[in-house]
Amino acid sequence: MGGGMPMNTVGWNMQRVAVLLAIVLLCCTGDLRLPAQDAPAKTPAPAPPAFKPTPEQLAIEAASEKDHQHMMDLLGIKALRPGASGDKGAPNAANYDESKAAIYTNVPDPLAMNNGQPVTTAKQWWTVRRPQILELFDREILGRTPANLPKVTWKVVSVKQEKNGDVPVVTKTLVGRVDNSADPKITVNLDLTLTTPANAKGPVPVIMELAFSRELMALLVKRFPQFAPKPGDGPTWEQQVLARGWGYAEYVPTSAQPDNGAGLSEGIIGLANRGEPRTPDQWGALKAWAWGASRALDYFETDKDVDAKQIGIEGHSRYGKASLVAMAYDQRFAIGYISSSGESGAKLYRHHFGEQIGNVAAASEYHWMAGNFLKYDSLLNTGDLPVDSNELIALVAPRPVFISGGATDGDGWADAKGMFMAAAGAGPVYRLLGKKDMGTTAFPPMETPLIEGDVAFRQHAGGHTPGPNWPTFLTFASRYLHAPGATAMGQ
Repeated sequence: MGGGMPMNTVGWNMQRVAVLLAIVLLCCTGDLRLPAQDAPAKTPAPAPPAFKPTPEQLAIEAASEKDHQHMMDLLGIKALRPGASGDKGAPNAANYDESKAAIYTNVPDPLAMNNGQPVTTAKQWWTVRRPQILELFDREILGRTPANLPKVTWKVVSVKQEKNGDVPVVTKTLVGRVDNSADPKITVNLDLTLTTPANAKGPVPVIMELAFSRELMALLVKRFPQFAPKPGDGPTWEQQVLARGWGYAEYVPTSAQPDNGAGLSEGIIGLANRGEPRTPDQWGALKAWAWGASRALDYFETDKDVDAKQIGIEGHSRYGKASLVAMAYDQRFAIGYISSSGESGAKLYRHHFGEQIGNVAAASEYHWMAGNFLKYDSLLNTGDLPVDSNELIALVAPRPVFISGGATDGDGWADAKGMFMAAAGAGPVYRLLGKKDMGTTAFPPMETPLIEGDVAFRQHAGGHTPGPNWPTFLTFASRYLHAPGATAMGQ
C-alpha cells in the first residue's frame, strides 16, 4: 500500500483492491480500525460483494506492466528482487524483528560533502551540501522536474457559505487549468477546495491535506458503509483546525498525475513529455503530486483570506511521501505533518523493517519514483543508495516537521522506528541552522510526544491512520501558526 498495508503486485486483483478501498477510507477518516481488529460484534456485518476488475482496470494493469518493463529494458535490468511479502510464511516475508533490521549500517551523513569534507557552517549547507543532496535525489530517487512547465490558471468555480460543526465557513471550489497547448490531447485540471472561517479577522493560516477525491470517498462509503463516520467519533481534523481559527484545504494529487504506470503518458508528466515514455532520470508521481501542491500554494498567495506565509501541508501513507517531497523542494511550506509515509517517505531505506525497496520498485508503485531507482533493487542494493531519508527530512530544515506513525501491530509496514531514526538523523542539520532537534536518539515509548524541538515525532497506538496524532500535531503547529489576533500560546 505504499506506507500502509503490503501490496506485492500490480493492484487490480480482486482481494487487494477490496483491501485498498477499505484502507483508503481508513487513511482519511480518522482512527478507525479494520473489522478484524475490533472487538467481535454481536451481528457481523455482511461481507462486501466480491470485487471484479473492469476492463478499464485490467487495461491499466497491462499498460503499467508494459511501461515498467520498458524502463527495465532501458536500464538493462533482467529481473528485480521481490519486495517484502505480507504472507508470514513466504520466503520474503516482511521483517518485523528489530534485531534483524540493521542489515545496512552505512547511513549517509547529511553534513558530509560528496568529497567527505564536513559541513561546518550554514553557508556551506545552503550553497554546497544541500544542492548536492537535491541532485542525488533528482538523479537517482525521485527524478528531475522538467524546466519550464506549463502555466496553471486558477479559477474559482463556486463559493459556498456553510457550517462545519458550529463554525460558519466559506468554502471555495477551485480548478487549476494547466496550459496544454504543447499537447492538446492531454488535459490536466488541478482539484482544490479551500475553507476558511467566515468570521476571521484577517488572512488565516491554512493546513492543506493531500486527499482522495470526494467522488472516490463517496464510492468507498457506499461499498464499505461500516467505515462511514459515525456520531460520537469526535471532531474531524478539519474541525480541530477550525477550532484554532485556521482554515483548511484539500488538494487531490491524482488530478495532477494518475496513480499508476499507465498514467505516465497522461497527467503533468505525460503533458511535459507530450505523451512519450520517461527517460530513467525523469520525475515520478511523488514529485508530480508535490508540483501540484506547490501550484495550490501559488493560488493561496493570491487569496486575501489566506496568510500564504503560514501554509502547512499534511499527507498520509503515499500522500505522506508526497507531502515530505513537497516540503523538501518548496521552501514556502511553513510546516508539515508527515503521517505513516514509510518507504520512499520518512522511513530509512536502510532500516530493514516492513516495506522495502522491492515493493516500491515493483510494477504497482515504480511510477512514484525515477526509473533509475529500479537499479537499487537489481544491479545494486539498498546499501548502495547515495542518499537516505534522513537527508530528505534534512532538506526541510530549518522549518518545523512532524513525523508520525502507528503501532507495529497495524502500521508496521510503514516502520515507525525507521521514520524516527531518519528524523533523528536530520537533527544535526537543524542544529547547524540554529534550530532544535528532537532532543534524543532513543526511540520513545508508545504515545510519547517529542514536540519541544523543530523536528517532532509521535507513534500512536492505532493502525494505519493519521487520526490519533492530529491533536498532537496541532499542538506542535500552534507554536508556529497563529490566527489573526491570536497570541503565540493563546489560540
